[in-house]
Amino acid sequence: MPIVDLYGHETLRERLGASARARSLPASLLLHGPHGVGKQRLAIWLAQTILCREPDAPCGKCASCRYVSELTHPDLHWIFPRPRLKDSDPDLDQVRADYAEAIFERVTNFGLYAPPSGSEGIYVATIRSLVQRAVMAPAVGSRKVFIVGDAERMVPQEGADMAANAFLKLLEEPPADTTIILTTSEPGALLPTIRSRVAAVRAALVTEKAVRAFVEDPQVKKALDKIEKASSAERVRVAAGAPGRLLAGEGNAKATINARRMVEAATSFRHELLDSVAMSQGSFGARGNFAETLDALVELLGERARDALHRNDAKAAYAASEAVSAVLEAQTYTETNVSPQLITSRLLRRLSSTLK
Repeated sequence: MPIVDLYGHETLRERLGASARARSLPASLLLHGPHGVGKQRLAIWLAQTILCREPDAPCGKCASCRYVSELTHPDLHWIFPRPRLKDSDPDLDQVRADYAEAIFERVTNFGLYAPPSGSEGIYVATIRSLVQRAVMAPAVGSRKVFIVGDAERMVPQEGADMAANAFLKLLEEPPADTTIILTTSEPGALLPTIRSRVAAVRAALVTEKAVRAFVEDPQVKKALDKIEKASSAERVRVAAGAPGRLLAGEGNAKATINARRMVEAATSFRHELLDSVAMSQGSFGARGNFAETLDALVELLGERARDALHRNDAKAAYAASEAVSAVLEAQTYTETNVSPQLITSRLLRRLSSTLK
């Protein structure tokens, strides 16, 4: 059962694919960029390119390409945040069994999954397992690929210095037959010792055309319909270049949608729209939902600031940073008797002035 295709990133794929085919790809890569742009799916595509033996890799037809698309290739190792195992010191077989179960679940859902919860992480036993497998020979091909998704979730633990040092050494000098791909939406949260050992590549927001193709994929549409019914046009608009955000859990997805509507209202400079969005916010009994919306708004504006910095647009980056400060200030009122509608009304007018 293949996972959903990768949509978008054509220019980046062309560059990475050419490097892989020329065998000039860095051995340790860091794919970073906004939440929801498909960095881990892009990493799987790159693994497919590396493991395919055809001149036009990835050909998409050979056994190797099929195995990668089904997440069953024995030389592809994908780790990502997981709940802590009940055993405080699990052995490597337990770790591998846990990931085998998690990956099977992702395959069953065609590679579509929600972001990790706050309690999930990449724990020291997982790092030990990765390091051990890295020194083994490839199972069927000439190379092996390790993908570490949401790498900022690697959890330091007391007594784990040996595993951490082994991982740093692996990043710095991986075996000649090994490629390591880390992904993150928060590169600043990675340890400097990790960032200094990898070649950073930015995955930007995807085009509207790619987002539309993604949301109209039959398996994606079926998954999104379970979260919230909406038209393709509405989903394209809400995704705003980061379609993976639409796959968040129901509460997170609605909070993200609401946050995007607030930004759109603030930048429309139409007073009637500002008032309409403000009045649609949660009542006194729905403060939890309103707080989630403000959290999503902080994240959305933070990405706006990072994208502006990447474009060397200092003015837009400063405006987005000021907008984040306004939302953080608004959050201080959520536990008071001030209604969410009034908080939103004040916030939207401030954002409208800041983001103009």
